[in-house]
Amino acid sequence: MTLTTPIPLAEARDIPLNSLGFAKPPAETRVVVAMSGGVDSSVVAAHLAAEGYDVIGVTLQLYDHGAALAKKGACCAGQDIHDARRVAERVGFPHYVLDYENKFRESVIEEFADAYLAGATPVPCIRCNERVKFRDLLETAKDLDADCMATGHYIRRTVGAHGPELHMAADPQRDQSYFLFSTTPEQLSFLRFPLGGLASKAETREMATQYGLAIADKPDSQDICFVPNGDYASVIEKLRPGAADPGEIVDLDGNVLATHRGVIHYTIGQRRGLGIGGLGDPLYVVRLDPDARRVIVGPKEALRTKIVPVTEVNWLGDGPFEGEIQISARIRSTRPPRPAILRATGSNRAEIELLDPEEGVSPGQACVFYAPDSTRVLGGGWISHRRGG
Repeated sequence: MTLTTPIPLAEARDIPLNSLGFAKPPAETRVVVAMSGGVDSSVVAAHLAAEGYDVIGVTLQLYDHGAALAKKGACCAGQDIHDARRVAERVGFPHYVLDYENKFRESVIEEFADAYLAGATPVPCIRCNERVKFRDLLETAKDLDADCMATGHYIRRTVGAHGPELHMAADPQRDQSYFLFSTTPEQLSFLRFPLGGLASKAETREMATQYGLAIADKPDSQDICFVPNGDYASVIEKLRPGAADPGEIVDLDGNVLATHRGVIHYTIGQRRGLGIGGLGDPLYVVRLDPDARRVIVGPKEALRTKIVPVTEVNWLGDGPFEGEIQISARIRSTRPPRPAILRATGSNRAEIELLDPEEGVSPGQACVFYAPDSTRVLGGGWISHRRGG
């Protein structure tokens, strides 16, 4: 079964390319595989080794090893490190565990806590890819004289007329392009995503069985790795004591409706658990004011947003990042891209106009850009604040 399609390189047309796009035999091509301990990255490592590549597996220990030993379905700690090591031993390639706990805390966890305290809804998995896996680990791969680094992400990398392009995965149910929008062109030239062209996760598990991997039936990770059972508030309280100070729940006119047990327990668009039933039409969280310790609620219509300002834009398009550009925009990982207009307002800032207003747009989330009627990722940015419309 072929996972990747050879990528034509103009300067090497007369030399046979291997499946990773290099004009040399697999045995002479070194690839570092980022192994989380899950099925996906394990299959990538096993398949590339079976094809004859010089594979080196690297697993990052990202958070407290002892506390994570009993947690299943996580990433990069405890049992997962053990599982990655067992795959390497069975298949027969070197495997290293690197302690990135301090880097992970500084680059991901601290910002996660501060963002929540500021009333945002952060996406730490994107920051982890951006600041740890595709920055620090990628540099480690280069230090190991690797030709490229492969991961188990479901996304496709192709080479177009202007260089490497990022595209959605073939399986829309597994597509992870939302979480990889901040991959830079330089990183993209070094990365490979062998699973992006597979039709389904079932195909990946079938391959794991064929390679005799004990983790073939291992469940997928469901939660953020350092947030047990999805309990964000308890993690924030532990990192920032006093963060759960109570305050007021008010309507759009400032009328006090109830009290709450801490702004960190609420997110934009939330309806349940507000403790304000019996007031007529359903009310939703439309804004958070952490400085005043207020949760502002309103009718569903108040959640509708048309203009989305974004910062820290990473641009992957062919042309310059300027002017007005027709795109499809995705403002949540669980929602499909929708028609929009991107207006550049600076070198790394933009304003996105959604042609059809969407509900639940939240600061701290990512807004990812796609080429209209295409699978190509044009980049993305971070939603800085929400404006109605």
